[in-house]
Amino acid sequence: MTGGDLRDNDPTRPARIMKTFAELNFPGRLIAVEGLDGSGKSTQIYLLKRWLEAEGIKVYFSEWNSSELVKSATSKGKKRELLTPTTFSLIHATDFADRYERHLLPLLRAGYVVLCDRYIFTAFARDVTRGCPPDWVRGLYNFAALPDLTFFFKADLEVSLQRILDGRPKLKFFEAGMDLRLSTDPYESFRIFQGRILEQYMAMSGEFKFMVMDANQHVEKQQVLVRKLIAEKIDLKKFKRRSPLPLPPAVQPDAKTVETGEEVTS
Repeated sequence: MTGGDLRDNDPTRPARIMKTFAELNFPGRLIAVEGLDGSGKSTQIYLLKRWLEAEGIKVYFSEWNSSELVKSATSKGKKRELLTPTTFSLIHATDFADRYERHLLPLLRAGYVVLCDRYIFTAFARDVTRGCPPDWVRGLYNFAALPDLTFFFKADLEVSLQRILDGRPKLKFFEAGMDLRLSTDPYESFRIFQGRILEQYMAMSGEFKFMVMDANQHVEKQQVLVRKLIAEKIDLKKFKRRSPLPLPPAVQPDAKTVETGEEVTS
């Protein structure tokens, strides 16, 4: 299996025979973050992206459920509460496959560090919790290679819930697992649903070698550790840009400014 031949005859490939992008000899590296809603993983990967950019690293960011191909259909289905566990699973698999083929693979072949806010493990956890057969769910993603590093941000349920409510007044329908009729109280439904998802993640953590982070800690403390672990595992110098990124047009000095030493104003 070389240079992007990612398929396997077994649709339920166990992790021991799945390969990372490094093992498949891709020039780039893929780093994924996983966690419950409200775990703070999105904040951590945003800070990581900013740091890598400042270090001059070629970096690309992709997030779950963001493919233009199916994003609008997913949004409409959620608003009208039309999605069954099976259609939910298939739509997300389509979203991932589109981004994987059109964005992730080309940039990994071009030698980028690719950051993913959620990867296939989100489907393995959520879809199984919603009642889809585990082998069937894994079979949907049998074309995908493993990340080179996967961080799992493990936060207490109450911490995750409070972080969400600090940002907006109420929980979203599917976020709280209300489609599963676990409870008429959205907060209790959230605790039950997200608790079951957490169980799925922890069951996978050893199989897929997650780097489990204490997401209850302060944001800056977590980020320092994330950067340290990445620097230890990946030789970032190999992914440096040959030339720095150009300044935005608004702050690029023109020839006259350089000659006269005038300040640039926007």
